[in-house]
Amino acid sequence: MSVTAVPLRPVRRSYLVWIWVAVVAAIVVAALLARQGDAALLREARGADVTTTASGLQYKVIQPGQGGAHPTATDVALVNYTGRLIDGTVFDASKQPTPMPLSSVLPGFAEALKLMPKGAKYRFWLPAKLGYGDRANGPIPANSELVFDVEMIDFIPEAVLRQMQAQQSMMGGGVPGGMPGGAPGAPSPR
Repeated sequence: MSVTAVPLRPVRRSYLVWIWVAVVAAIVVAALLARQGDAALLREARGADVTTTASGLQYKVIQPGQGGAHPTATDVALVNYTGRLIDGTVFDASKQPTPMPLSSVLPGFAEALKLMPKGAKYRFWLPAKLGYGDRANGPIPANSELVFDVEMIDFIPEAVLRQMQAQQSMMGGGVPGGMPGGAPGAPSPR
């Protein structure tokens, strides 16, 4: 069997440059679409009713609660909560209603609490940048996404709580309404 060689014309250098530019642009576009697709797939896996804030916090309303008032940065929220890693490992849970000063909890947890009215139950997904970031904290590895189930029982201004604590300490009793002055066990969303 014989093979006949057919000469090919040389390709212009400018064509090769344009081909490589197109290949690089296609790779960049594909990477950007994949990144957006990952976020969309993650949201879809969590359910269609998951909302994402500008900071990257994701939340789902499990029970809407009552009233339109929400806690502010200077309030103390009384909550029941469970904190888990993304694999489902529970790293902390309240055993009783726990006071959480919004000024001293994780940034993502404070943002999440500000969304909740009294009586609401939400699930939050905090990306690492809104949680502990690149540092480990007890059973929580560095760069961990955190998941919290939170029930908002009540909230009051921190100044009112401090005043109530001062009055109760003068009378020799605890703080009324089940809001103890102590902090929950570590590591909490604080």
